[in-house]
Amino acid sequence: MRKPARDTTKKGRAVATDGRATKKREATHPTRGKGQKGTSGAKVAQVRLQPDEVADLEMVVRHLNLGSTSEALREGLRLLVREAAEEQAAEEIRAFYDGKQAPRPAGVAPATEAELRAADDTQW
Repeated sequence: MRKPARDTTKKGRAVATDGRATKKREATHPTRGKGQKGTSGAKVAQVRLQPDEVADLEMVVRHLNLGSTSEALREGLRLLVREAAEEQAAEEIRAFYDGKQAPRPAGVAPATEAELRAADDTQW
């Protein structure tokens, strides 16, 4: 008796040409053992970028000698996380002092109006 021909689907499941499902193949991954599911907790995220944002991202990757677009996006996320943590700390300090001016360290003079204006006018 002749065995039916086999066809492989996209999902890696071998299917006989007569429609009968056969044994599913185990997936392999270069960093995981055969049949293991991912345990790293990594997630894929997508972002839609405008053409000017893509150009900026490509420039950043080139100028900072980053290995990939993903590396640049991860670095940007790290900076956002740090900024959010600093903002949260500032909010906690304001809440602790209940709207009053926090004390300055010994020897630090208050900023003058001219210094405050100069800081406001600073362009990065």
